[in-house]
Amino acid sequence: MGYLVFLVIVLAILISFLREVKQYERGVVLTTGRYSGIRSPGWSIIIPIFQKMEKVDLRVKAVDVPDQKVITRDNVSASINAVIYYKVADAGRAVLEV
Repeated sequence: MGYLVFLVIVLAILISFLREVKQYERGVVLTTGRYSGIRSPGWSIIIPIFQKMEKVDLRVKAVDVPDQKVITRDNVSASINAVIYYKVADAGRAVLEV
């Protein structure tokens, strides 16, 4: 009985070390707050106390800019609407420099 409890506790600790990175993501690993690498898609082992992994989505995103009411030089009212498309090219720089 004691072995079973010990085995369950060890298994729970090992599962807490695993992190999944999906195909469209990259994982930026920080070890004690310092950049230590990028993890590719799949399962990764992260030590919870010392390491942290930020997941970055690499898919194309669309941001809708709200309508803007403007008046031109010749006093004509116009309404401007825009959509911004962006994609993260470098996951490490996206986490560390933005």
